[in-house]
Amino acid sequence: MDAFCSAEGSDPFWDWNQTWHTTNPDLTQCFQNTILVWVPCINLWLCLPFYYWYLKNHNRGYICVTHLNRAKTVIAFLLWVICWSDVFYSFWERSQGAVKAPVAYISPLLLGVTMVLAGLLVQYERLKGVQSSGVMLIFWLVALLCATVSFRSKVLQAVNEDPNVDRFRFTTFYIYWTLVLVELVLNCLSDKPPFFSKTVNDPNPCPEAGASFLSNITFWWITGMMMQGFKRPLEEKDLWTLREADTSNRIVPHLMRHWNKEWHKAQRPLEKAVYSPKHSLRTGGQGENRDAEPPEESEILLQKSSKKTREPSLLLALCLTFGPYFLNSTFYKLLHDILIFVGPEILKLLIRFVKDSSAPAWQGYFYTALLFACACLQTLILQKYFHVCFVTGMRVRTGVAGAVYRKAMVISNAARRMSTVGEIVNLMSVDAQRFVDLITYINMLWSAPLQVVLALYFLWQNLGPSVLAGVAVMILMVPLNAVIATKTKTYQVAQMKDKDSRIKLMHELLNGIKVLKLYAWELAFKDKVSTIRESELHILKKSAYLAAVSTFTWVCAPFLVALSTFAVYVMVDEKNVLDAQKAFVSLALFNILRFPLNMLPMVISSVVQASVSMKRLRVFLSHEELMEDSVDRKAITDSAASVVVINGTFSWSSGDPPFLKRINISIPDGMLVAVVGHVGSGKSSLLSALLGEMQKQEGSVSTKGSVAYVPQQAWIQNKTLRDNILFGREMKESWYQQVVEACALMPDLEILSAGDKTEIGEKGVNLSGGQKQRVGLARALYCDCSLYLLDDPLSAVDAHVGKHIFEKVIGPQGILKNRTRILVTHGLSFLPQADLILVMVAGEITEMGSYLELLNRQGAFADFLRTYANAEQQEDSSAGNPSQRDLDNGGPAGQLRLTSSSDTPLRDAAGSLPLRKSDTPLESGKLTEADKAKTGVVKAAVFWEYMKAIGLGLSFFSIFLFLGHHMASLASNYWLSLWTDDPVINGTQPYTDMRLGVYGALGLIQGIAVSGYSITVSIGGVLASRYLHETMLYNVLRSPISFFERTPTGNLVNRFAKEMDTIDTVIPGIIKMFLGSMFNVLSTCAIILMATPLIAVVIPPLGLLYFFVQRFYVATSRQLKRLESVSRSPMLSHFTETLHGTSVIRAFGEQQRFINESNERIDHNQKAYFPSIVANRWLAVRLEFVGNFIVMFAALFAVVSRDSLSPGIMGLSISYALQVTASLNWLVRMTSEVETNIVAVERVKEYSDTDKEAEWEVEPSSISQGWPTAGHIEICSFGLRYRNNLELALRNISITIEGGEKVGGPQILLEIDRLKAVSGFTPEMLHNTCNFFTVLSPPSKDPVLFSGTLRMNLDPFNHYSDEEIWQALELSHLKNFVFQLPDKLNHECSEGGENLSLGQRQLLCLARALLRKTKVLVLDEATAAVDLETDNLIQSTIRSQFEDCTVLTIAHRLNTIMDYTRVLVLDQGQMAEFDSPSNLIAKKGIFYRMAKDSSLI
Repeated sequence: MDAFCSAEGSDPFWDWNQTWHTTNPDLTQCFQNTILVWVPCINLWLCLPFYYWYLKNHNRGYICVTHLNRAKTVIAFLLWVICWSDVFYSFWERSQGAVKAPVAYISPLLLGVTMVLAGLLVQYERLKGVQSSGVMLIFWLVALLCATVSFRSKVLQAVNEDPNVDRFRFTTFYIYWTLVLVELVLNCLSDKPPFFSKTVNDPNPCPEAGASFLSNITFWWITGMMMQGFKRPLEEKDLWTLREADTSNRIVPHLMRHWNKEWHKAQRPLEKAVYSPKHSLRTGGQGENRDAEPPEESEILLQKSSKKTREPSLLLALCLTFGPYFLNSTFYKLLHDILIFVGPEILKLLIRFVKDSSAPAWQGYFYTALLFACACLQTLILQKYFHVCFVTGMRVRTGVAGAVYRKAMVISNAARRMSTVGEIVNLMSVDAQRFVDLITYINMLWSAPLQVVLALYFLWQNLGPSVLAGVAVMILMVPLNAVIATKTKTYQVAQMKDKDSRIKLMHELLNGIKVLKLYAWELAFKDKVSTIRESELHILKKSAYLAAVSTFTWVCAPFLVALSTFAVYVMVDEKNVLDAQKAFVSLALFNILRFPLNMLPMVISSVVQASVSMKRLRVFLSHEELMEDSVDRKAITDSAASVVVINGTFSWSSGDPPFLKRINISIPDGMLVAVVGHVGSGKSSLLSALLGEMQKQEGSVSTKGSVAYVPQQAWIQNKTLRDNILFGREMKESWYQQVVEACALMPDLEILSAGDKTEIGEKGVNLSGGQKQRVGLARALYCDCSLYLLDDPLSAVDAHVGKHIFEKVIGPQGILKNRTRILVTHGLSFLPQADLILVMVAGEITEMGSYLELLNRQGAFADFLRTYANAEQQEDSSAGNPSQRDLDNGGPAGQLRLTSSSDTPLRDAAGSLPLRKSDTPLESGKLTEADKAKTGVVKAAVFWEYMKAIGLGLSFFSIFLFLGHHMASLASNYWLSLWTDDPVINGTQPYTDMRLGVYGALGLIQGIAVSGYSITVSIGGVLASRYLHETMLYNVLRSPISFFERTPTGNLVNRFAKEMDTIDTVIPGIIKMFLGSMFNVLSTCAIILMATPLIAVVIPPLGLLYFFVQRFYVATSRQLKRLESVSRSPMLSHFTETLHGTSVIRAFGEQQRFINESNERIDHNQKAYFPSIVANRWLAVRLEFVGNFIVMFAALFAVVSRDSLSPGIMGLSISYALQVTASLNWLVRMTSEVETNIVAVERVKEYSDTDKEAEWEVEPSSISQGWPTAGHIEICSFGLRYRNNLELALRNISITIEGGEKVGGPQILLEIDRLKAVSGFTPEMLHNTCNFFTVLSPPSKDPVLFSGTLRMNLDPFNHYSDEEIWQALELSHLKNFVFQLPDKLNHECSEGGENLSLGQRQLLCLARALLRKTKVLVLDEATAAVDLETDNLIQSTIRSQFEDCTVLTIAHRLNTIMDYTRVLVLDQGQMAEFDSPSNLIAKKGIFYRMAKDSSLI
């Protein structure tokens, strides 16, 4: 190399005397002309192939030529000219006879070619849309640093007037250095966005794409938002648009593609083993047709055995989807892990420097600068690592939520019974979050062992074989932690099971809250939830104890390792001296060892939790799906039939027995088909089969054209009335007006506060049953489809309204007269106008034909008609006004309520009613309240509430134990520094045993304190969880009905699921780590101040800077967390809403629109989450730089005062300072985590301030035992409104009802119960007095069942014997049905009772009321969904069983109340008529007109 640099070999490559052993160091000319020139060139050429490949595959569109890239290219060209001028100058010198070494030609030539490459890369980057290049910035930075060393050398030469100065080369070098500096500055700037870039038109794009490389690595690009957040609380409009790569549209399809591949791969062995692949059952992927003959027995056996081959790997699908981006973090983590071991090595050199008084001072400053540079580089790499991890976590959450949503859209009915709404919501919220938590730490699985191995290697170098004692301690801890991990996993599975049960029960409780309020079951259901919660907390407590043991072992592990290593080292050989270098370099390495050992339990816990969630998610995604080919939509495209079913056999799941058998129908285009039959005969199931909602076991189903479906229970979205009708279609004003009029909605629009812009609450809480059904019908009608499947939509409406709808919509002269309509109905009056009637009995079509054909056949249908007609005629005559009814017009349908909340009488609107009242602001139509984000600092009261929930004594005791642990830790390290400073006498240290004993004793105190605070914090967390959950549950259940009407279920479920999960599992751990980090930082500052008091000048300003930066950050971070929490509730609400309406969504073919809406809501949630990730990194970079300055000043002041400083104290000071960056980083992170997660406590406590009902129990009770003895009801001058901002719905009502009276149509009484007994706001409700003494049994028109046994639904609290329950079932005509069930009373009802028909559910609710034997029975359309024969039997039961009771009936079928004592008629909220039916008919008022409409007169 010497010959390469100079012809005579006079210029050596390296000279220690010139570079190191001198007070004024300099590098040799040879080194400068070779290594310093080649390093930047080699760097760029090595990066070239990878960078070229990256640019080629990441084209963002070209950037127009700008002044910036022109300047970069021109300067690169000028640098090439400068370099080559050196080459030509060398050739010229040679021509003049001078002998030049090869380096004079090769180095400038290589540099010149590299500058040409740099210029070309500038242009290629422009063409590929790169606004700022990290590769080029690093190249120019390295080039400048290398040139600066030469620059200093040349300046020194010039100052010393060296005669060998080459003026030409000096001049060209100065120009070169200046141009490189300018080029570096230019590369720090960012270019314009690419042409056609989306960010050009985006009003609020994410600034990351356009940020420069420096801005990217320091996260400076978020500073604008931080400034905004500091000046004022951030709002939704301040959030950036989500980056394309982070959107659901990009992520979810990618994940689903990999999952489907995995699923098919797992099914492959099954397909190979089966002789007839077309028979393979579908269990989660793309199912096949099953129309052919059944497989042979051998084939079935092969299928069963092969199914156990393997499960599809969700982990592999996640890795393939998110792995490539996540691998970046692995690279960053590897770099960081290597860099952290540089610190102890520099510490070793610094201690050696302090010991060696002859070492030149510049070496100390050099080590200090090296330590600072290394720490800064470490900071930037670590934060980039975290950024990649968190962004990957965010994407995983998006992918999982999207995958679960898509699966929920296609899941079969059998699978739905296995996964309740609560469980599926948990998958989206809790389980998805588990993956986010894991991804942050998953690299520790390989990083922790690597750090341990490297630490042990360096320790071996330092202390020799003694380190094996430390290794032995760590190995002993492995089996202990393996046992802990296994038990933790078991507990985690059990806890998630309990959590699912609790959320499922809460979901049902919230859905059936009206029933709970009406039956006063709140306390009982509160106890049921609390029982599950106690089981959950019991497991949580066990997990907490395990976590405490785990924390104890890992926190004490580094100290035990240090103690055992030092003890063995000094005791093996008395000549082994523990000096400062050995002790504190080892201590620095032990501190590095502490992090992976502390992290491992958290990582193991996170892996365990994620593996449980992974399995749950895999099971759900593998569930059986509805077979897409069960209904053929193309086979009969050219035929005259709309629906054809041949030999159809259907069941609700592949394993169930057939529910519908031998179905053969062919329905021509434009025909009106009526489907009739008893309750549970399979009418609704037939429609489900036509929609493809049932498993087709045999036969074929074909439909033609688009399908519209109106379910028996209307599915209403939490949107405006107009949006519910349009259902995603384009607004066509004239057609919309026509639809609204035909569906008799015009009078309702006049009543609703904002017309069709009125917001409808969840599940249509602010609409009556009839209104909901008519909105559902209007939705179907507006869609203008070819085939209409109508599942008894007229059962919920008044007689006159039903007649209007049939005439205007369904009937032969209606809007749908040319469409095919299949109408399930119990109304006889519509049957004569049907083209075809299907009679169903026990899942089979027993009769089929027109009305007259069926009558003439003299079959079961004709007998039923005659029986029912005779019964009606008798009832008519008993009403005092006998009349011959004409079956063509007459039908026992009617509802007697004319209040604003009921179905309203039709008026001749003729388009005169506006769709929205012009004088009503849109806000008045708003019902639900979106989650609102609070602003400002999280109040100290929230922290105080949490401490009170734990218990103040326990809280302060925990803090005291933390303090004790850190004081003992500080004392032990200070003691170690004193030990190392002990003089060495005859090659040994005195007092070694005493030093070792005290050191061990201080370690024992640490262990006691650690185990103490671990247990107290864990127990405190469980106590707080119990208290906060119980308080929230109590507050929610005591809220009035109006609260549930305006609060979306998603908001409440979010509180009980996600927020409670945060309080259960996240907050205790974060508090533990926060206190640990805080005391670590304080200990470090104390030690550094003690060692080098000079640093007192620096620490206060750095502390102020730290405090200011953190406050600056928290203002934004806290608000972003709140915005993220707030945007999560609509996401969950939409998801829950979708789960309840999947059959309607699928029927209309609207799956993609709902998927898109779900994507939007998920993305909206991530819009707040992404800036919070970046804000964390922004803060960490700045605060770690504060820590790096502390390290630098600690080393600097140690160097300055090395004459007065002992090596022990200096070693202690710098080893602690080396920790401060990690401690500060962790403290910042934990401070932010505490403040952002404590928001969960704030949100859980929110409901304590809302309006509440009166206490459930009042002592002493003024009511006597056995009350009421008679069902006497007295109401005086009564008025009420539904909510504070609405008009009075009822006014001036005064009635007296004697015990035992039968009163028809008293809507008022149910309202009093709902609003007075439930809502409890008497001041606005009652104008004068109201004496209402009754106990009600109200079977509702919306029957609510809970998942569980039939017995539990009838008698949740085991108050009645089996005999009494069977008697109630017999009276409600359900005994035969229940008796035929395999499990009888123990038959499991699915969530909401979905495995029973609506009629059966109503009869069960009636049985529930019959069981209570109360003095007052309220029937709110209790038999609306049952057939006429069953209704008659029920009415006779009520007359016989409740003879001495007061019965209040709201009935659609007017004939059922014609024999009642009196009938109450309300008009516009006021009492219009109240008398016996015969007297009211004689008066010829409102009741007379209604009876006439029902053909009863």
